[in-house]
Amino acid sequence: MEAVVDRSSVISDLPDDCLVAIFQHLNCRTDREAFGLTCQRWLQIQNATRLHLKLQSYYDSSAAENYTKQLPRLLSRFHSLYSLSLAGCTLLPDSALKHLYSCGSKLQTLCLDCCFYITANGFSLVFLGCPNLTSISLYRCNVTDAVLEILSHSCLALENVNLSYCVLVTDHGISALSSGCPKLQAVTVSYCKGIRGHGFKDCQQLIYLEADSCSFTTDGLLETASTGCLEYLNISNLRCWNGGDGLGSIGLGGSCLRFLNLRMCRFVGNESVTAIAKGCPLLKEWCLALCHEVKALGWEAIAVNCQNLEILHVNRCRNLCDRGLRALQNGCGSLRVLYMHGCQKLTIVGLESFKCLRGEVEVKAEELMSIGRGIERFLLQSTSTRLS
Repeated sequence: MEAVVDRSSVISDLPDDCLVAIFQHLNCRTDREAFGLTCQRWLQIQNATRLHLKLQSYYDSSAAENYTKQLPRLLSRFHSLYSLSLAGCTLLPDSALKHLYSCGSKLQTLCLDCCFYITANGFSLVFLGCPNLTSISLYRCNVTDAVLEILSHSCLALENVNLSYCVLVTDHGISALSSGCPKLQAVTVSYCKGIRGHGFKDCQQLIYLEADSCSFTTDGLLETASTGCLEYLNISNLRCWNGGDGLGSIGLGGSCLRFLNLRMCRFVGNESVTAIAKGCPLLKEWCLALCHEVKALGWEAIAVNCQNLEILHVNRCRNLCDRGLRALQNGCGSLRVLYMHGCQKLTIVGLESFKCLRGEVEVKAEELMSIGRGIERFLLQSTSTRLS
C-alpha cells in the first residue's frame, strides 16, 4: 500500500511572503547566501529582499572597468535596495551610474565618499534617478554649487547631507539646499572653507550642523544659530574669524541648543561664554577645550546659568584656575562628566576639593575631538523626543 504524501508539508509550496519571513530571520551571512543557491525561486526572493549593498572598492589599474561592469549588474539583480554605498570607489566613472537613473527610485540612502571621478553629469544622473533620497554622503567629492542646485531640485525629501572636504562649495550652494529641501535636518560641511554661514538662514528644520574648520563670519553665525530648531552645533577650530569675541551671537538664537562644540576656538572669551550660557539654557554637552581666553567670569557664568549641563570639556584651558573650578563645583547641578587635563593654573588642592565635594562628577583626563553619540543616533533620539 502506497504512503500518502501530505503536500501541505512541502516547503516549496510555501507562499513567497512566508519564504521572505524565513529569509529575514537568517542572521548568519553564510545561511543567507545558501538560501539563494537553493533554487531559482529562492534566489529571486533573496534578490528582492536585499535592502543594503556596499560595493567592494578597488585600487588597481582595472578598477574603472570593474565598476562599469559590476554596478549595473548588481543594481539589476537587487532592485529593492534601500541603501547603497560606493565609498572608496575612487575611479568610478559617470558611465557606471547610468543604471541608477532607471532603477534607483527606491534608494533612500546613498554614499559616494571619495568617488573622485564623478563629474557634474554623473551627479545629475544619480540625483534624477534617485528622487526619494533622504540621506547622501559626498565626502571629498568634486561637488560644486551647481551640483547642489541640481540636488535641491531633484531630491526634495532630503534630510541629511555630508559635504565634508567639498572645497568648491560656498554659501550659494548651501542656500540652494536650504530653499529646495524643506525637510533638511542635518548638514556636515567640515573643512569647506568657502562657507561663511549665510546659506543656512532659510534652513528652518536644521537641527544638526557639523562645521569643523569652516570660515563663518559673525553675521553668518547669527543667521545659522537663528534658524529656530538647531540642537547640535560644531564650529570647532573656526577659521579666519573676524568678529573678535563675537561668538555670543550663538546665544541670541540658539535657545534649542543641546550640544555645542567650540574646541580650539582660542579667541572665545568671557563675554561670548556668558551670552551663550544665558541664551542656551538647554545645553547638555559643551566643549570648550583649548579655549584659552575663558577666565573666571566665564566659568562663573556657566555655573550659574547651565543647570542642564551634563558634560563639560575644559581640556588645556590655560585660564581655568581654582576660582573657576570652584564656581563649577558650586553650580551646574546636573554635571556628571568633566573632561579635564592640562589646565596649568589649577592646583592639586583645588582639584581634590572639587572631587571631594562633587563626588558624583566623573573627572576624565582623555580629550575627545567630537561630542554627542553620532549623527544617526542623534537624529533618531531627536525625532523620538519630538514625537513623544
